[in-house]
Amino acid sequence: MYTLLSGLYKYMFRRDEYCILILGLDNAGKTTFLEQTKTRFNRNYKGMSLSKITTTVGLNIGTIDVGKARLMFWDLGGQEELQSLWDKYYAESHGVIYVIDSTDEERLSETKRAFDLLIHS
Repeated sequence: MYTLLSGLYKYMFRRDEYCILILGLDNAGKTTFLEQTKTRFNRNYKGMSLSKITTTVGLNIGTIDVGKARLMFWDLGGQEELQSLWDKYYAESHGVIYVIDSTDEERLSETKRAFDLLIHS
């Protein structure tokens, strides 16, 4: 009986989950974007001090509930060694936010190349 009621409760109050990638070259502002988004949409989340954000090695995950949807943000590191992993996450995601540091004009062609490799893989 408990299993039936537990299953019914989970069914009635479940949230649709969507996975969103946050990609871009290293030091483009991906983690800053994630922290600002979590602070804005989660009332009780105080957030990390923006001055303490360092280079992401691997993955940061953030979750935001909007209505009946749960958005899971995957902030992947942008170092060249980690870019080879992007396509594996890309295949499982529902959306992509690609962050570009527009003040770093020297790397604009590099960021275009990385984005092209991602969408054509």
